[in-house]
Amino acid sequence: MNEADAPAPPPFPALLHAQRVWDSELPGFDPADAPPAPLPLFHRWFAEAVAAGQPEPHAMSLATADAEGLPDVRTLLLHDADERGFHFASHATSAKGHQLAARPYAALGFYWPSLGRQVRVRGHVRRCTPPESYADLHARSTGALAAALTGTQSAVVESVAALHRAADAAWERARAEPDAEAPTWTRYVVEPAEAEFFQGDARRRHIRLRYRRTETGAEGGTEAGAEAGSEPGAEAGAWARELLWP
Repeated sequence: MNEADAPAPPPFPALLHAQRVWDSELPGFDPADAPPAPLPLFHRWFAEAVAAGQPEPHAMSLATADAEGLPDVRTLLLHDADERGFHFASHATSAKGHQLAARPYAALGFYWPSLGRQVRVRGHVRRCTPPESYADLHARSTGALAAALTGTQSAVVESVAALHRAADAAWERARAEPDAEAPTWTRYVVEPAEAEFFQGDARRRHIRLRYRRTETGAEGGTEAGAEAGSEPGAEAGAWARELLWP
């Protein structure tokens, strides 16, 4: 059957509305059992996503704002999540690098459909030191180094042939010089001011638990925070917890 004989696809609205989500049984989530700070919960949910066979659980959306304040978003990989925040890397000369230099704030989004879970993070973005950025690049694969050495990220390339030539040359250099430097390669860390954990429910009784960093160290004392199992003084009282309507 050639392309001309292939049946026409259904109209887009029909195709779209025929899709279903969360056809499998979803895990429960009791916010009263959540830890005082978001990082341990993120680590736990990430491990559960891996155990559930979620493809690429470390893939995340990164949202920034351009010079006009307009939003921009792309998907990239998480490099670490520790007490400092959520780490990723890119070229400082890329579109996101320029945007973060001008407006050092970002939002992250993780989606693990196999568990019906989302995690959203917002906060200030800090550049890591040059040695950390160098170590980040060289802890990865030859392909990652080759990609970092190929062209100028986000710049216009004249043709696919030019891209292939540059990529082939970068692969040769990466194999010959595994310690080669990519001077603009930069590791960034999002220092979370807010982190929200969403657990989907087939009956749409979704659980949304938001952690908010506080300046005073007070837990906040809200009714929602009390229902979420707030513990005054936990981790120096740095986080308030709130349940949100879905």
